[in-house]
Amino acid sequence: MKTFDFKPKMFSAIKNYNKQTFMADLMAGVIVGIVALPLAIAFGIASGVSPEKGIITAIVAGFVISALGGSKVQIGGPTGAFIVIVAGIINQYGMQGLTIATLMAGVFLIGFGLLRLGTIIKYIPYPIIVGFTSGIAVTIFTTQVKDLLGMQMAEVPSDFIEKWIAYFQNLTHIDPWSTGVGLASVAIIATAPKLSKRIPGSLIAIIVMTVVVLLLKQYAGVTSIETIGDRFSISSELPNAVVPELTWETIKGLVAPALTIAILGAIESLLSATVADGVIGDHHNSNTELIGQGVANIVSPIFGGIPATGAIARTMTNINNGGRTPIAGIVHAVVLLLIFLFLMPLAQYIPMACLAGVLVVVSYGMSGWRSFSALMRNPKSDVTVLLLTFFLTIIFDLTIAIEVGIVCACLLFMKRMSETTDVKAVYDEIDLNEDADMERGNLDHLTIPADVEVYEINGPYFFGAGNKFEDLMGRFGDRPKVRIIRMRKVPFIDSTGLHNLENMCLMSQKEGITVVLSGVNEKVEAVLNRNGFPKLLGEENICNHIDLALARARDIVEK
Repeated sequence: MKTFDFKPKMFSAIKNYNKQTFMADLMAGVIVGIVALPLAIAFGIASGVSPEKGIITAIVAGFVISALGGSKVQIGGPTGAFIVIVAGIINQYGMQGLTIATLMAGVFLIGFGLLRLGTIIKYIPYPIIVGFTSGIAVTIFTTQVKDLLGMQMAEVPSDFIEKWIAYFQNLTHIDPWSTGVGLASVAIIATAPKLSKRIPGSLIAIIVMTVVVLLLKQYAGVTSIETIGDRFSISSELPNAVVPELTWETIKGLVAPALTIAILGAIESLLSATVADGVIGDHHNSNTELIGQGVANIVSPIFGGIPATGAIARTMTNINNGGRTPIAGIVHAVVLLLIFLFLMPLAQYIPMACLAGVLVVVSYGMSGWRSFSALMRNPKSDVTVLLLTFFLTIIFDLTIAIEVGIVCACLLFMKRMSETTDVKAVYDEIDLNEDADMERGNLDHLTIPADVEVYEINGPYFFGAGNKFEDLMGRFGDRPKVRIIRMRKVPFIDSTGLHNLENMCLMSQKEGITVVLSGVNEKVEAVLNRNGFPKLLGEENICNHIDLALARARDIVEK
């Protein structure tokens, strides 16, 4: 039996490391660190915590994910996907509740990796991923309307619908200066790639709009534009490691949000790693990646951070700027640490409207409206899962959306799988031209004796197949003496199928009908043997092919 799958890419990457690779990683790490700075601040504030906690998360988690993860180029840190769930946990359980939930999520992620669930998580249905990603994007945009427009509101409701009602009721309280700053920030971010692809538009917007706001305050007397310093007390001191007090009641209450954080982090990190693989021609280790993510989410909250995962935008920035080993991710964390220690006090001058503009652009990128529109043309079942997950995310919360979405997807999967199994009745004769069990020479059909019914199962024998048997058996007129069940096209049988088959056999015996199985393959026969079918039916009634089954049926009928 294999041991647990934990092989950090760092160990293999440094074996043949050289100066040229280091210089490429160094340059990429510096650029990614600069790109991550405004996003870390924005994600921290939008999540309901102070701006430095966003940067601490990017430093601590970014370092751990690069050092212990299963991808060469993955860049970890806070992401927009967590904003909704983090804000909800803080509102309900406070900062300590978030810390405990993040720790628990880290344990869950390590468990996913140790249980080798990395490849399974990647198969979560696409409509669910698009549904809750688009829902998160709409929710992020909704949370930023107040700051984007500089609305003077006493309190913003937490409910999605109530929030928009409050916005419309306060349209007369919009600050035109803040609105101008927010919209200008969006315009700068949108046009920046046309001027320079190396310098992130969000950083340009923050620098430009911060200078503009300082000038407006200094020389034009404009004081209505709120900055980070107006709302938060900025600290550049490294936090002490603090392990929260854990109680069983708290742990029980936080299982659902912690599991949501873990699932969301697993999905986002593995999707990011998969996309990165396609660009650099590598293969990440999904189980190691989950373990690395888990360790990061245990360490990060101990130092006051919030949940973290692989960030696809920062990962692609790393790749595009030459990063090819985890050293680039470590450099990115060091760059953020230096900025935190020496430049963090300057963050107090950043306008809140500008950060709102950054997050509006992030929410647009997350919305995936093209994928959403394309999925709306898919089968109704996919559309149902998509819309259900989307509306549950924006109206209720992400935890409910993921739980209900996955349950619905599982039910639809079960329905579709049951439809792949066909049970049909064969009347009068068996056509040997339709892939018979054995070569028949010049014969092209076999005659079915009187008082014998023949059924054929085509596909896996599990849930749903038993009901199809009951429907078919009612169509025959007279009660037969023998029922032959051809299983040559049954690749496997599960416990539900075994239960249904056993019930059908017992019902037939009560009616005086002998059941004969035909064409049972070795794997299915082994399962039947372990569950006592030779004793139930008689070994002579489990046949290798239809010839023997028909011969056995004639013997029974002629007795």
